[in-house]
Amino acid sequence: MTSATALAELAGLLASGKVEVVDCTGVLGPKTPLLKLPPDFAKDTPPIKIHRISEYDKDGPFWAWNWLELGEHSGTHFDAPHHWITGKDYPEGYTDTLDVQRLIAPANVIDISKEAAENPDFLLTIDHVKAWEAEHGEIKAGEWVLLRSDWDRFADDEAKFLNADETGPHTPGPTPEVIQYLVDKGIVGWGNQCIGTDAGMAGGMTPPYPAHNLLHANNRFGLASLANLDKLPPKGAILIAAPLKIEHGTGSPIRALALVAR
Repeated sequence: MTSATALAELAGLLASGKVEVVDCTGVLGPKTPLLKLPPDFAKDTPPIKIHRISEYDKDGPFWAWNWLELGEHSGTHFDAPHHWITGKDYPEGYTDTLDVQRLIAPANVIDISKEAAENPDFLLTIDHVKAWEAEHGEIKAGEWVLLRSDWDRFADDEAKFLNADETGPHTPGPTPEVIQYLVDKGIVGWGNQCIGTDAGMAGGMTPPYPAHNLLHANNRFGLASLANLDKLPPKGAILIAAPLKIEHGTGSPIRALALVAR
């Protein structure tokens, strides 16, 4: 089969519904949960604001449009390597310079939803990943790895989504060993359904915030606040995760879409 034939077949499968497009994106708006930094840091991401310019009125009788205020790392979003100090020296580490060929790739979905429901601080370990690979197949170079916790069920309630107390946020994520293992395998990036790519208590790990630290040190990508991963199989889906082409952008809200055979 030629590449042209394969694309034509894919187009037919999409048109027939035999390949479904699953939206893995949360709604972006004033109620979207946003990351809160520790108090010793000066600034948080500002609240999202949607300002109306016109809506079929005196300011624009035939058209409706808005202008937005939002941070690059708001809602379902993409972390480019330049987002973290370990990735600051990659010329292709910005959203306007990255290799777009890498943004569309097979997705491996590791389901920890049961464990996360019982323990919000649940950590994915090497043993969990290797057991998953033994059941579903090897994670390969150039692929996405997504952690399914079903945390998106809290997306309408910022307090529950952040799940923070005086000790810090309590959300699931990976151990440093898992991220290093996946980086060594050559994955293109890692995604989480929580507010960031790391576990809530990852600041106390070595290195701190290992998903950020290790992914971006190796020119890999991060995805956060993903949704609907329960609609994806463990293997077999294709994920499209494209950030806006922001000049010198460190990240961007995205519309993450998965192609799933039905």
